[in-house]
Amino acid sequence: MKHATYYDEKKRLLKTSKYQQIQNMIQNIFLASHKTYGYRRIHRQLLNQGVKISANTVLKLMHILGIKNHIYRRHTSSYSSYKGNIGTKAPNFLKQTFNATQPCTVIHTDVTQVRLSNQHWAYISAMTDEATKEVLALQISAHPDKQLIMKTIDQLCANLPTDTKSIIHSDQGWHYQQKDYQAKLKALNFIPSMSRKGNCLDNAPIESFFNLLKRESLNEQHIKNIAELSDIVDKYVHWFNHERISLKTKGLPPIAYRKQVLGN
Repeated sequence: MKHATYYDEKKRLLKTSKYQQIQNMIQNIFLASHKTYGYRRIHRQLLNQGVKISANTVLKLMHILGIKNHIYRRHTSSYSSYKGNIGTKAPNFLKQTFNATQPCTVIHTDVTQVRLSNQHWAYISAMTDEATKEVLALQISAHPDKQLIMKTIDQLCANLPTDTKSIIHSDQGWHYQQKDYQAKLKALNFIPSMSRKGNCLDNAPIESFFNLLKRESLNEQHIKNIAELSDIVDKYVHWFNHERISLKTKGLPPIAYRKQVLGN
């Protein structure tokens, strides 16, 4: 956009009382999202609130207000738990087809790491629903061990309807190949599925969640210890499940979308 055109557009939008009110709404939505929403999600929220406006106008108003979402990667770090063929590997049933529409049918799991301000590492194990994006289980530990994985499975079971038969998709990490883990999945009537070796795109939904968690919650924070990290992440997961809208889920938060799909 040319400078002259930009300033003419800015002057026109600022003069209109209708847009002054919408600017206030945009600011409120942006702040309520912890400064994470871009123009598409803000546009969706305005539509949800009954405001008829184009996405391009929202983008222009955000430029005028100097609003843009934060992308910060200090805490982002890759973590690999692959140690070769040490147990049972499952087939890759998904093959990068992430089109589940029914809640609790396909669940993704993985472990990521976060560096604390004391230079120690913390490990986050999570499970998310492919259809709704809901975080169904999340555990944090100072060690990426079997206990962390088993506690995550136990939490998942407590949050699922009884007699649920889900695909549990993971990478080929050593803890997912363990006999105890595989036996527990079988006993719970879960179907194990695994990504190909070294292919993070095969488990993209959980990778996406971890990326959002680090960008939107751990943004520029100096986290001292596991207890502080747990408090921050717990608050984020509650917000993510109950309030954070997604375009994939028709502009609804995960739990609201699940209830809409299931009718309860």
